[in-house]
Amino acid sequence: MKVQLKPVTRENWEEALKLSVKNEQTNFVPSVAVSLAKVYIKPDGDSVEYIPFAIYDNEQMVGFIMHAFEENTTNMYWINGFIVDDKYQRRGYGEAALAEIVKWIENRFDICKEIRLTVHKENSNARYLYEKFGFLQTREVYDDEDVMYLPIN
Repeated sequence: MKVQLKPVTRENWEEALKLSVKNEQTNFVPSVAVSLAKVYIKPDGDSVEYIPFAIYDNEQMVGFIMHAFEENTTNMYWINGFIVDDKYQRRGYGEAALAEIVKWIENRFDICKEIRLTVHKENSNARYLYEKFGFLQTREVYDDEDVMYLPIN
């Protein structure tokens, strides 16, 4: 497995739109289309930038993940819209993609002190992945989801 994050572009966006999760997971994450719409619509305000990535194993797209951030802050670095396509789940792609996006954020933003994400209260698989990776509970709730954070040294 060689997981890479590649920006979603005009060359791969249609393939990204075909990614989907299992039926029982659809309430846990937004569709890729909704995530891509956020790049243009900016629902969290004009100061938030969104960078969508397709997750690849070599040349095969296996998932999607997006980074949202507010520049010149220490704790407004978010992972959102994170999905592994249903055909590729339970193969280690989630953990590998999470490691890649964390490394990407750390390398790009020197002032980042924590990376945040939200997780649906019933999404026990995602919660397990995040806790195993080192994410901690903030005890905050955003959009009916629990906010977690990863401290960055």
